[in-house]
Amino acid sequence: MDNRPIGVYDSGFGGLSVWRELYRALPEESLIYLGDGKNCPYGSLSEERIRELAEKAVGELIERGCKMVVVACNTATAAAINHLREKFSFLPIVGLEPAVKPACQLSRSGRVAVLATERSLQSEKLRMAVERYATDVEVIKAVGRGFVEAVEQCEEQSEATEKMVSEVVEPLIEQGADVIVLGCTHYPFLKGVLRRVVGSRDVRIIDSGEAVEKRVESLLDRYSLRADEENEAKYEFLTYADEEYRERLRRKAFDK
Repeated sequence: MDNRPIGVYDSGFGGLSVWRELYRALPEESLIYLGDGKNCPYGSLSEERIRELAEKAVGELIERGCKMVVVACNTATAAAINHLREKFSFLPIVGLEPAVKPACQLSRSGRVAVLATERSLQSEKLRMAVERYATDVEVIKAVGRGFVEAVEQCEEQSEATEKMVSEVVEPLIEQGADVIVLGCTHYPFLKGVLRRVVGSRDVRIIDSGEAVEKRVESLLDRYSLRADEENEAKYEFLTYADEEYRERLRRKAFDK
């Protein structure tokens, strides 16, 4: 048994969608969430800069005693996961995989859409996933421009956000996409808006949160890292932004 915390890192609020999956499925596990905030969004930053930020964040989580770190940011995973695993080879580090495989399996039209940041859409990780799993499926890529900022500003339910989401998603549906992959951990916070935009049309919306949680569980078992069933879990929230941002992280983590 190992009662040390699991670290979860993201550019800002987005990784809380993964944090919530861990919180629900693993109530005995303590969690430390680090939402950068100061440098968010990462989508248009250089790969070198993202690696620097990710190394700093993961290093801090390790210093705070984390037994495992989840890089709950698609952009940071794409730019830095290999570097992080080399730098911190003594620690299990979980990254995010774009949910291309399940999307292709679910599609009936033969067209799926991937919504993500510019950096994630340009990544080798996504390219390899498309080559491997989308042999008979067309993958339409689209940048969720403004999506991260809307979540960071807690504007998910505003009319302006719904209009912005509609302008990105409608063309994907018009092109025949019947599955939309949310390739950024901020985007699941927009699921309510996305469902309103989709309406009664038969279009599925999927993300990677549940798959990440299952991967964490498998590594906890593999390395005998599970917390004691009687452990009283503790939850901590860190940021490179200000105290107000840290408190907003905490509140959003527990919002229904």
